[in-house]
Amino acid sequence: MTTTVRFWFDPTCPFTWATSCWLRETAPAQGATVDWRVMSLAVLNDGKEVPEQYREGMALSWRPLRLLAATARAQDSAAVGALYAAIGTRIHEQGRKVDDALLAEALEEAGLPADGLAAADDGSYDEDVRTSHAEAQEQVGTESGSPVLAIGDGMAWFGPVVAPVPTGQAATDLWQGLVALSSVGQFSELKRGRQPLH
Repeated sequence: MTTTVRFWFDPTCPFTWATSCWLRETAPAQGATVDWRVMSLAVLNDGKEVPEQYREGMALSWRPLRLLAATARAQDSAAVGALYAAIGTRIHEQGRKVDDALLAEALEEAGLPADGLAAADDGSYDEDVRTSHAEAQEQVGTESGSPVLAIGDGMAWFGPVVAPVPTGQAATDLWQGLVALSSVGQFSELKRGRQPLH
């Protein structure tokens, strides 16, 4: 029986990108599929004092979020995952800024229609983003950043935050640990200081 992993992500978060890279490789090897869903750090921090260095990124995040929300509405989770992979590679591995060229290239790589780019500036998708974000928060049960992950019918939680991306046996061990934790209804939280991404 295939396990489904629900994974809520903000496409501009570098730590979320690292987790998604681990999940993209590990889930299929463990007989699991990923249900890719958006959430938003901009929504999470709406109305809060945000340090200057993060404000531009949060403002720019709306364009890829809308594009991903439009894809979720018109296509399926696999298409959302493919588009996120294409967007994330350009942002987090190539160090590019979010602009029309980046989004158009990502659409093409994901095999999606080029005219879908218009969704990036279509505010009607904002409610889709907010609804998906609210679902992630409800599943965790408290205000939470990105990513949010739930294995099967188990509880959802913030994380895991990985830095750098685990590979090999470490990747498998992390998966098995999360599967075990998801079956313990009393489990609430584990945390330590973050390591650098690279």
